[in-house]
Amino acid sequence: MPQSEKILPFPTIHGRPLPSSPEGSAIPAEGRRRVPPKLLEGVLAHVEASGGGEGLFPLPVDGVHVIRAKRRVPANPQLYKPSLCIVISGRKQIDFGVQSLEYGEMECLIVNLEIPASGRILGANPDEPFLGITIDLDIDQLRSVLEQLPEPLKPSRRDNPGVFVAQVSDEVADCLTRMMRLAQMPDAVPVLYPAIMREIYYWLLTGPHGADLCKHIVPETHLQRVANAIRLMRENFSRTIRVEQLAEAARMSPSTFHQHFKALTMMTPVQFQKRLRLLAARRLMVTDSVNVTEAAYQVGYESASQFSREYSRVFGIAPKRDVMNLKALMAEVRGV
Repeated sequence: MPQSEKILPFPTIHGRPLPSSPEGSAIPAEGRRRVPPKLLEGVLAHVEASGGGEGLFPLPVDGVHVIRAKRRVPANPQLYKPSLCIVISGRKQIDFGVQSLEYGEMECLIVNLEIPASGRILGANPDEPFLGITIDLDIDQLRSVLEQLPEPLKPSRRDNPGVFVAQVSDEVADCLTRMMRLAQMPDAVPVLYPAIMREIYYWLLTGPHGADLCKHIVPETHLQRVANAIRLMRENFSRTIRVEQLAEAARMSPSTFHQHFKALTMMTPVQFQKRLRLLAARRLMVTDSVNVTEAAYQVGYESASQFSREYSRVFGIAPKRDVMNLKALMAEVRGV
């Protein structure tokens, strides 16, 4: 059955447009690829075999899901992990910091580091539903493929944001088609799925954005060092961590760390930690029915009123109202 609560509407966060590729130029409409019919058939077959409807439809492998939505879905704030998010039909938008990226059919979002962000589905309806595939990136497997490339791949030296949009190549589309076929043959998954994922990693690393993708897996890049600091923040989000401590984890001076951190995440370290706390509190209120005051204290706030103000400013709605709306929407979708 689909996991509908994971794509339900959340309050929107507005930002100014950001170029949709590391080079800084959006992909023109005439240059976009059309979805291969066999890939579309495979995605739809998996959705129907999993019960139909809307939501998140897991494949019989860890970290791979199909998404279908028949309605416009406002922003869903969450902590994104390194992942590949492919649009099969429809359009999607992601906001991180004060920036936004939009991507559509046969385009993909590549998330290169852990980052608080909000994704929303645009313009979906029952006649033209949104369809997408999400794949969690295995950093160890990416590194293994990188080490076997015939020519060493040098990471880009540019501090581009760790989230960017790219076209889905014909080679990756072929891999996705075979992956969807495997969804109907679970006994073959343990044997064939690892080879398909290694092939996807090969095409990503040898494609036009390989130099940006490998920045997370090659030691001593700015992104890899900042990722170490982000891990420290995530593991200790409920307590105050000084920038000096984060800079030490990244093996940078405080000023250099602040510069690279903001360039990669579009947030300051303080803003980043605040998002981590608010997301953790939101999860407590929704999944564990913790009240606003208790959630605020559990994630490190000393004042419930300050927590409510910051929650409303970041998510655009008061925490209690947000949780009530979310639970009502979850009940509505489950009843469809």
